[in-house]
Amino acid sequence: MIQELNTQRLYLRKMKVSDSQSLFEIWSDPDVTKFMNIANFTNEKQAKEMIELLDELSNENKAIRFSMVELKSGEIIGTCGFNMIDFENDKTEIGYDLAKKHWGMGYAAEGIRALIHYAFEILNLNRIEAKVEPANSNSIRVLQKLNFTFEGTLRQFEKSNGKYIDLHMYSLLKSD
Repeated sequence: MIQELNTQRLYLRKMKVSDSQSLFEIWSDPDVTKFMNIANFTNEKQAKEMIELLDELSNENKAIRFSMVELKSGEIIGTCGFNMIDFENDKTEIGYDLAKKHWGMGYAAEGIRALIHYAFEILNLNRIEAKVEPANSNSIRVLQKLNFTFEGTLRQFEKSNGKYIDLHMYSLLKSD
């Protein structure tokens, strides 16, 4: 699987353990992790462990997560990638997060556009899914901007902080 992607303003490269300090700073912000189904991190070791877990999944071709590096500054500003890749059914689920100071600047959409191209043109997948908490209006706006279709609500689909939560299902098909 590819290790890097480029956009106009971003360099997306496979996450590595040396990114742990930068990613800890992002994942320790409760505003960033609010809709990630993880508690905000309290130490860098948690970021290293997350990167190692995602690396294992990547080595098995089941997922891949990229660090989003802003070309202008060289700063890691977030992550995006495929949380799950199902080659048997030609589909994937995307996920993304962004440091708060970069919200509203179009970086999430730009990174996801690169993922969409890679999924449809290189991996030859048919479907991209995104599951979003109904209150996550920023993420919903990004998906709408990228022409994802709202398919419905998955009621009490996951447990987060001890409570069952609903998730909205969005999808984009190759034929869209």
